[in-house]
Amino acid sequence: MGIFGIFNREKKESLDQGLAKTKESVFSKIGRAIIGKSKVDDEVLDNLEEILISSDVGVDTTLKIIDRIEKRVAEDKYMGTSELNSILKEEITNLLEENNSGDIDDFDLPESNEPYVIMVVGVNGVGKTTTIGKLAYHFKAAGKKVVLGAADTFRAAAIDQLQIWADRVQVPLVKQVMGSDPASVAYDALASAKAQGADVVIIDTAGRLHNKINLMNELSKIKTVMKKVVPNAPHEVLLILDGSTGQNAFEQAKQFTKATEVTALALTKLDGTAKGGVVIGISDQFKIPVKYIGIGEKMDDLQIFRRKEFVESLFS
Repeated sequence: MGIFGIFNREKKESLDQGLAKTKESVFSKIGRAIIGKSKVDDEVLDNLEEILISSDVGVDTTLKIIDRIEKRVAEDKYMGTSELNSILKEEITNLLEENNSGDIDDFDLPESNEPYVIMVVGVNGVGKTTTIGKLAYHFKAAGKKVVLGAADTFRAAAIDQLQIWADRVQVPLVKQVMGSDPASVAYDALASAKAQGADVVIIDTAGRLHNKINLMNELSKIKTVMKKVVPNAPHEVLLILDGSTGQNAFEQAKQFTKATEVTALALTKLDGTAKGGVVIGISDQFKIPVKYIGIGEKMDDLQIFRRKEFVESLFS
């Protein structure tokens, strides 16, 4: 097996381990739901609906999946329960393919003469700083020159934590003191990145939702100021969500998509929860691409979200 084969196998094993709790929870429940049943009937479908909702797939997305399975059962009156897993797998894959979650190949960036700017948003505690650090690591490993910007000036700890990651990954961090104007930090970070000929700038922003109007105004101001340096910035607004919070992640997605134009999602901490179904629901409900998933503590445990691989792993 070549080096790429080994690398891909390790990534698959990491994904399988990261989703272990969700798999164990969902499929043990499905197994119990079909004991003594030879064919898929209303009772089996009712049980399946309950299992998906309890796995935080979300009510609307669950009803879509059940509706599709019901149609297939209507066409094949003698559909056996042994076929349920493969049908469920097909329908979830189809659902993910119908929304905007197009797979990306790797930690790669569009060709450009200016830095690619990623503005990162999300509430405190979701793994925002860790995700930024891991993104910096992956982009650097892919041969990109990376600059970080500490525009979460609301908390001193946010700046300190980002500095730790910048040191660990060995990339420059542009920062000011706590309480500085976040837009000013973002401006400096882009100007510095441009001067250094950097490929990518990742800007951290304050993670608070207690006053949505203030948040909206702050994010709008950061965007406006960045455009003075890089006219198309930000190229991406990445919302970080903690997958282990289940329905709370849905609520955060709702609030942040109202506050700013989110273009991509990263779901973290999927390894510590049986609520991995939240990826399916959020991807379906918000029609925003899930770009990255966090499935562990190691640097490589931030993976690119690939729909088919995710569903294969979930059902393996």
